[in-house]
Amino acid sequence: MATVAKPQPWTYTLELPRDPRAPGIARATLRSVLDGHGMPELVETAELLTSELVTNAYVHTEGPSSVRVEGEEGDHLRVSVWDTCPRIPALFGGAEGDASGGPESDGGRGLLLVRRWASAWGSDGVDARAGGKVLWFELSRAERAASASPVGCAECVELEGARRKAVALGAARRTVEVATIAVRRHFREVHLPDGVMW
Repeated sequence: MATVAKPQPWTYTLELPRDPRAPGIARATLRSVLDGHGMPELVETAELLTSELVTNAYVHTEGPSSVRVEGEEGDHLRVSVWDTCPRIPALFGGAEGDASGGPESDGGRGLLLVRRWASAWGSDGVDARAGGKVLWFELSRAERAASASPVGCAECVELEGARRKAVALGAARRTVEVATIAVRRHFREVHLPDGVMW
């Protein structure tokens, strides 16, 4: 009688210098990892949220960062981004006055996306020897399958479907831009708190 072993958890770590190319390198690496582990439905959301956290590390610190990707085949994904700054943003449980994404803020909007689109999110301080902090998010394959929209909105699904179709058909650049703007406008007007600009 054949037995099927339970899928084993896996972990990848990417060390990044303080470089403006770091978010793109993190996205490409994450896409390869998720494609390799058969989790294509998580790629776009995971890339966006990882890019936001790595960009946050680049903008708000003077040192390197690292991305840790952990998962179990076909189930659950956790992405953690470590950076050298110990200050945890208010949107992730830190002290008020840190980047909040409010209407007058120049920052924090990416963290709002993480909070809205992730299944779970949070922060961890690290020991004094290592320094810095870790911001993390989780995505669940089951939750993605239940809703093609990260916020469960049918109009989001319709607008994103039109955008993807335009890309897949090789539509003119302007057509793809208009479809992308429609997705963003809807998300901003319907899903972001009043006064928050994106």
